[in-house]
Amino acid sequence: MTGESRPTQFQPGEVLAGRYQIERILGAGGMGVVVSARHLELDSLVAIKFLLPEVLGNPEAVARFAREARAAVKIKSEHVARVTDVGTLPNGAPYMVMEHLEGADLSALVRSQASLPIADVIDFVLQACEAIAEAHSVGIVHRDLKPGNLFLSRRADGSQLVKVLDFGISKMTNASGSGPANMTGTSAMLGSPIYMSPEQLTSARDVDERTDIWALGIILYELLSARLPFQADTIPQLCITILQSSPTPLNQLRPDLPAGLEAVILRCIEKDRTHRFASVGELAIALSEFAPPGSRLSIERILRLTPVAGGSLSTGSGVRIGRGGSLPTATVLLSGDDTQQTWGQTASKPKRARRPSIWFLAGAGLLVLVAAAVFALPRLRKPVDSDTSMAAMSVATPPVPGSLPPAPPAVSAMPTTEPKVDTSLAVAPSAPATPERPAA
Repeated sequence: MTGESRPTQFQPGEVLAGRYQIERILGAGGMGVVVSARHLELDSLVAIKFLLPEVLGNPEAVARFAREARAAVKIKSEHVARVTDVGTLPNGAPYMVMEHLEGADLSALVRSQASLPIADVIDFVLQACEAIAEAHSVGIVHRDLKPGNLFLSRRADGSQLVKVLDFGISKMTNASGSGPANMTGTSAMLGSPIYMSPEQLTSARDVDERTDIWALGIILYELLSARLPFQADTIPQLCITILQSSPTPLNQLRPDLPAGLEAVILRCIEKDRTHRFASVGELAIALSEFAPPGSRLSIERILRLTPVAGGSLSTGSGVRIGRGGSLPTATVLLSGDDTQQTWGQTASKPKRARRPSIWFLAGAGLLVLVAAAVFALPRLRKPVDSDTSMAAMSVATPPVPGSLPPAPPAVSAMPTTEPKVDTSLAVAPSAPATPERPAA
């Protein structure tokens, strides 16, 4: 975790709670500070977040701090920093112990690299959507999504891993008994105005999951263009711009951007939230066309957690959608079958190929026998020579007791080769293969 250092009451080498030795300050904000510390008994690095002394007298700030810990614990996704311990310091400051992350947040990445590759941006956002999908499924709206709260780390195998940070101002839409479902008792502005939806600017307590959809759209716009869609010199001017103005078209800032991807982003930042994607699942489907192959697992996990087009649908082998300016019709290819279904329908088991009944087989066999008889009829009408007829008679006449058996016939009878049955009649025609979509 990164951030500008600021003076705190804790110094490197100091031991907190009898087992965490502070090594350095990782970052600080207006309400709290995060330090790197070593667990003395386990000899492992952890990150400890605690409130600054000047905000301890604010009961709402203390309550929000505790709520952040509860929200993080509820979400089991690998894309949320794990909370392993909570407590209170001697000065009354609450603290939480989290996993230690190495890397940088996406805001620092944008500052250092300007616009990022399209595939990387889609992958980063879809990873974040995994965490947000799980948060929404348990009734938590983040309300403060921004590149600074998306931390880019790495897994043990070296692959990139995005972690969603700071659920401090999250809104819990489902009461859990451990505190009020929504602590925003007034319409106070909470969050970073640059990434806030129009409804959040006017009333933070009246937001739902679609305010996170808006923030994800702003993040996509910024990561792809290194610019913000709405800019102003003051907070009031910024609020007016967000409420009334349209963003600069992305294709002017990023000519290589597919038109369909720009349409997805514009739908995320529709001012009327009823025109946005209704869930993170719908957003994931729309982004799947432009996502790298490695993001398929993220999309499938998201779709298991969030509703899509009025119902949930688990995927088998992947998602396919068409290009276009609006959200295209999405289909899912079920594993082991070529049957495609539209989103919103219940996925059923693949149908087995139809097998012909015994009457069908009997009828087919009868047709073959009739055809063989018709083929053989001209030969049966030809005159048969005397030797052949005598041989046939001798074969049909029972032998006289005590006499030698008659000699075998000199002429063979009708050909005994059985006609081949067309087995294609017994197999149901297979469904035509779905054509592969060209890569984006």
